[in-house]
Amino acid sequence: MFSKITRFFQSNTEGENSMSVTETQVLEALSSLVDDNTGKPFVAAKAIKNIRINATELSLEVILAYPAQSQFAAIAERIKTALLPLAEQRQLSVNVSSQISSHAAQRGVPLMKGVKNIIAVASGKGGVGKSTTAVNLALALSAEGARVGILDADIYGPSQPLMMGLQGQRPQTPDNKSLQPIENYGVQTMSIGYLVDADQAMVWRGPMVSQALQQLLTDTQWDNLDYLVIDMPPGTGDIQLTLSQKVPVTGAVIVTTPQDIALLDARKGVTMFQKVGVPILGMVENMAIHVCSQCGHAEHIFGAGGAAKMAADFGVEVLGSLPLDINIRLNVDEGKPTVVADPDGQVAELYKAIARRVAVKVGEKAQDFSGKFPKIVIQNN
Repeated sequence: MFSKITRFFQSNTEGENSMSVTETQVLEALSSLVDDNTGKPFVAAKAIKNIRINATELSLEVILAYPAQSQFAAIAERIKTALLPLAEQRQLSVNVSSQISSHAAQRGVPLMKGVKNIIAVASGKGGVGKSTTAVNLALALSAEGARVGILDADIYGPSQPLMMGLQGQRPQTPDNKSLQPIENYGVQTMSIGYLVDADQAMVWRGPMVSQALQQLLTDTQWDNLDYLVIDMPPGTGDIQLTLSQKVPVTGAVIVTTPQDIALLDARKGVTMFQKVGVPILGMVENMAIHVCSQCGHAEHIFGAGGAAKMAADFGVEVLGSLPLDINIRLNVDEGKPTVVADPDGQVAELYKAIARRVAVKVGEKAQDFSGKFPKIVIQNN
C-alpha cells in the first residue's frame, strides 16, 4: 500500500514538474541572448524552434539563416547556460543548424535553377586582391557548412583555375549543350580558363564577352548551391552591365585597399551597382596592414581608415579588413588558398568572419517565394 502511494506521488510530482516550465518561460529566458554574428537576439530573429518540455528533457533547435558551422558548439553552450535555471532535473538538449533561403534579386530578373543566392565580388580597380578575396570567401562559406560555387567572370584574364589548383582541367559535357562544374576543396567552379589554353589571348569585343559570361553562368549545371560567388573583372564595363541586367544578383561585395587611388575607383563600383539596383552587402578592405615577419613591426603601407570613410559616405558596412601577408599570395599561387592551406590560422579566421558577415547581410534581404507558388495552367476543354 505504501509503495503504491509513493509511486502515485512520484508520478504526479513529475507531471507537475513537466508542466512547471512553459515555452513562454523558455523564450523569456533567451530573450536577451544576442547572436554575435547578427547583433540581434535569437528570439527576436525567430531562430528558436521546436521547443519540447517533458519530465526528463528540455530541448530546442536553433536554426540560423546563415552558415556558421564553426560557431554551432559555442552557440549551443550559450543557450544551455541561459536555460540552466529552468532545467531543474531535466537534461538540456540544444541542436544548432543553418537553413539557407533564396533571396530576391533585381526586379524582373528570375532566380537561376540550382542557385539560391548570387554574390558578386567586384572592384573598380585591378590589383587590389579581388580574386584572392573572392576565392577565399567562397571557401570560407563552404567551410561554414554552405554549398558553394565560384564563377570566374574575368573572360580576358581568368585566374580561378590557378587559384583553385585546377589548371589544365576540362569540364565534362553530358549532353553537348551544358557543362558540369569542376569541383575542388568542396567548391564547384567554372571558368573560361578551363576551355582555352593558358597562353591564349581572348581578343573579343564586348558583346562576345557578355555572351560568353551568360553561357558560362546559365549552361553550367550548378548543383543545389546556397551561394554562387562571381569573381568579377575590374572596372565598370560590359560584363558588369550584363551581370546587373540579366543575372539575379542578391548583392555585391566591393574589395578595395586603403589607398586613395583604389578608393577612387571603388566608389565608381559602388555607384554602378546602386544605379542598376544591386544591393551593396558591404566592403572588404584588403592589404590594410602589414606586420613584418622578422621584427613584428606593424605598418599601414597603403594608408589607414580609407575604407571606413568611404563606407560611411555610402551608408554601407566594412565587412572586415585583411592584412598584407606574403602567405596569402603564396597559397593562391600554389593552388591552395589560405582558408584550406591553414584553416585554423588567424587569416583564415578573418576570411570566415567576413564570410559570416556577408551571409548575414544576404539573410537580411527579402526572401524570394516565387518557387513556392503553384504554376497556373490554362487549358481549352
